[in-house]
Amino acid sequence: MTNHEFNTVKVSDGTEIDLYAAFPEGNGNYPAVIVIQEAFGVNHHIRNVCERFCKEGYAVVSPDIFHRTARRFEGSYTDFSTVMPHYQALTKEGLSADLWASFDWLTQQDNVIKEKVGSVGYCLGGRVSFLANAVLPLSAAVSYYGGSVEQLADEAPNLHADHLFFWGGLDKHITPDKIDIIINAVKAAGKNYTNVVISYADHAFSCDERPSYNPRAAKEAWAHTLAFFENRLK
Repeated sequence: MTNHEFNTVKVSDGTEIDLYAAFPEGNGNYPAVIVIQEAFGVNHHIRNVCERFCKEGYAVVSPDIFHRTARRFEGSYTDFSTVMPHYQALTKEGLSADLWASFDWLTQQDNVIKEKVGSVGYCLGGRVSFLANAVLPLSAAVSYYGGSVEQLADEAPNLHADHLFFWGGLDKHITPDKIDIIINAVKAAGKNYTNVVISYADHAFSCDERPSYNPRAAKEAWAHTLAFFENRLK
C-alpha cells in the first residue's frame, strides 16, 4: 500500500481504478471510511477531506469513479461542461463495482477493522454514498447534499447502516420535494436515518474551495459527522 497517494486496484468488470489512500501512522487497528468525490474528481479538496478523517483515526480511501472515461480527472468548479461527459457515463452497475473494489481493498489491509467501515460523499458523492450503503455491508453512511439521490429511492430497503443526510436550505438544485422523496423512502423502509437541513446554507456549503462555502455550517456538519461515525465505527 502507498499511503497519502493513489493505489491502483482491479475492478470486477476488468477495469482498473485509482484509490487515494490516507492511513494513520503507526501500529493499530483502525475503522475505515470511503470518501466519495464531488463531480470534480478526487481533487485537492477531496484529498484534504481524506487527510482530515485520517487525522481523526480513520483509514481512508477515495475512489476515482470517473476512471472509465478519464483517469484522475479534475474538473474546474467554474466549468461544469467539462464534467458532463464523465458524469453522464456513470452507471449504477459501474459505481457498485467501484465501491466493492474500494471496500475489498480496504478490508484486505492488515490494520483495518473489517466490520467497521463507513462512507461519506459530497454532491455526486452524496448520491453514491447512499448507493454504497445499499450495496456494501457498511456500519455508517453520510450524504452531503446528494444530487439526484431521489433517483435511488428504490434502494432504501437495502440500506445496511444508519444514514445521515445534510442539505442546504438555499440549494436551488436539490429542492424540498426531492429531499422528501428520499427521506420518505428510507422512512417507509424502516431504516434508521438522521435528516439535517441547514436553512442558511447553499449547495456545497462544506467545500472551502467553492464560493458557496459556509464556514459555520461546514464546522457544525463536520462535528455531527464525526460524532455519527464515532458512535458507529469506534
